[in-house]
Amino acid sequence: MSSLEASLKDPSRPTFLHGLTPPLDSTTPDAARTIAAKFVARSRVLASDGFIVYDIQDEPSRSGAERPYPFRQLMDSASYAAEVRAASGKECLVYKCVNDAEFENWIRKARAVHGHRCLNVVGRPSADGPAKGPTTKEAMALVEKTSGVSFGCVCIPERHTDEYASQRGKAAPGEHLNMLRKQQAGAEWFVSQAVYDPAPTIRLLRDYGDACRAAGLTPCKVVLTFAPCGRAKTMTFLKWLGIRVPEEAERRILDAESPVDESVALLCETLEKILDETQDCGVPLGVSVESVSIFRKEIDAVHELMRRTQAIALDKRGIKWRVVWEDAAAPSSSGVPFGPVAAVAALSAAVAAVVALAVASVFLRAGAL
Repeated sequence: MSSLEASLKDPSRPTFLHGLTPPLDSTTPDAARTIAAKFVARSRVLASDGFIVYDIQDEPSRSGAERPYPFRQLMDSASYAAEVRAASGKECLVYKCVNDAEFENWIRKARAVHGHRCLNVVGRPSADGPAKGPTTKEAMALVEKTSGVSFGCVCIPERHTDEYASQRGKAAPGEHLNMLRKQQAGAEWFVSQAVYDPAPTIRLLRDYGDACRAAGLTPCKVVLTFAPCGRAKTMTFLKWLGIRVPEEAERRILDAESPVDESVALLCETLEKILDETQDCGVPLGVSVESVSIFRKEIDAVHELMRRTQAIALDKRGIKWRVVWEDAAAPSSSGVPFGPVAAVAALSAAVAAVVALAVASVFLRAGAL
């Protein structure tokens, strides 16, 4: 079991992740390797358990509004995650949307060629149009039967509101029941959509904890995602993605002298409120940070957000903790090549291994001092 996999399954401690998106699909292998190395050089000072590499899909029917940032086809998430792992020595949680006619082959390659052990199964971006791949239920079954792979799913607090339930003719919110069904289908953790409004998240976590107790199940870990915002355009994009941003929160951020710094402060307060209100619900939590744009100030703010949310999450546990560094030269224990792609020439694989040996990453060690 990889250290990332162990962390995601361990209810006794929080998991800390740093999210990123792959470069454009047209990026050459050498350029992708360079981009991954630059990302790692900046992020290796953060005490993360690993990285999330997203699978970004076009979502033309998400809302009636125009997409603030145009969709561009990106590099395959599994391929790029292999580059990030080779450069950092840390494992990646790799996202994969089920809307792919080659989904089963993708799963096989993600494990056998790229050596990934942790995947996140994401449903179709829209119910409109013909399905290109398996249903989410079918996709989970395919992943579960793949040897050496564990998987999780997403959870969306915005779907756990009275307003959302009413729009769909439901008497009450049911996202907690969706989570329960996915857990019963083999999901071992959940990662939330970016959170700006604590109320739906608090309600979802409490209802999910109650549902697990009623079913005689132990709740899976839920990793809460936070993304800073420093511009009106980014705020528009967050809301286009379906993220619920209270009006007072939006005004507080955009009217501030430094919007991006204000968003970090607000998100830290949001995490504290969630932790305080859910401490007795039995659901173990983690934190993930990401930037939803390429705006430099927002990217820089991700690092501050990671440090501050991590400290909040650990301090709430009431124990002393520290951050230490260690060599990140961890060879693969899975029997598959530890490098960008198994098909790469032996020389390239050797170079990747040397790079991995030279990288020092920061990891978290928590416990009594």
